[in-house]
Amino acid sequence: MYTPEGRGSSRPIPMPKILIADDSRFQGQLLASYLSAKGFEAVFAQDALQAWIAALRSAPQLILLDINMPGGTGIEVLKRLRMSTRTQNIPVIVVTGEENPATESTVRSLGAVDFLHKPVEQEQLCAAVERALHPDPHAAK
Repeated sequence: MYTPEGRGSSRPIPMPKILIADDSRFQGQLLASYLSAKGFEAVFAQDALQAWIAALRSAPQLILLDINMPGGTGIEVLKRLRMSTRTQNIPVIVVTGEENPATESTVRSLGAVDFLHKPVEQEQLCAAVERALHPDPHAAK
């Protein structure tokens, strides 16, 4: 962990936390490896209910959300996230194998900040994470 020099603090700065909600353990580990190389901490959920609970408990800075999971869809999770004052402002990037254009339209209308198709490359994911965590205030919505 990084400790800024010259500030007299010996407390390390915590790594930004990202919730990865995906029923594929392999996919979750792959995304986590991409993110850990950039200094992020990953928290995992493998179904819709776990994703909701993890979002409440771990207070992540960002959520990577699959659409097709056991126990509910990513769309249902996204709706719940947006209805709760505790989670409504957490940026969500949908990472899915879903090819239906209507799905992308739906999740964007629910506030997803990005929509990535699997398989995701490291550079593509990291660029999307950077945009989500540090949005350009001058970019057109």
